[in-house]
Amino acid sequence: MRKIEITDVSLRDGIQSLLATRVRTEDMLEIVEILDKCGFYSLEVWGGATFDVCLRYLKEDPWERLRKFKERAPNTKLEMLLRGQNIVGYRHYPDDVVESFVKKAYDNGIEVFRIFDALNDTRNLRKAIETAKKVGAIVKGVLSYTISPVHSVEYYVNIARELVDMGIDIISIKDQ
Repeated sequence: MRKIEITDVSLRDGIQSLLATRVRTEDMLEIVEILDKCGFYSLEVWGGATFDVCLRYLKEDPWERLRKFKERAPNTKLEMLLRGQNIVGYRHYPDDVVESFVKKAYDNGIEVFRIFDALNDTRNLRKAIETAKKVGAIVKGVLSYTISPVHSVEYYVNIARELVDMGIDIISIKDQ
């Protein structure tokens, strides 16, 4: 039987949802150490708005944040939410920028990439998935889930098949 693993998202989605991501790195380091001892599969600590907020509002280096988290969580994989071709930004970036970003994130401690496109357009996921697999990372392909007349079980099964064909390791379901 396959195992269900738990990823803690409180340091990325929790603070993004509740505090607009405006929590300084130094204020999270102690909890990173505690979470590392809990036995989670991974800690989602980066991605989404974290990169932008570190730079724009907190005046912090997002890469340094990642390295500090990795130092304090030696037993748990670090994970990031990657917006496919948008990376952590608000527009599409060229393939070479996606490749460079994914490689740099991996080199700085990200071991699991949870890669999504809000519209489930798998063309926007291909380069990020390919690059993450090439560097040796674990890839979670995301089904962005919503309920509507066009979002049938068959629709999601087809998206999941496309993700599996791209070489993902894990299917992740993300609510919109």
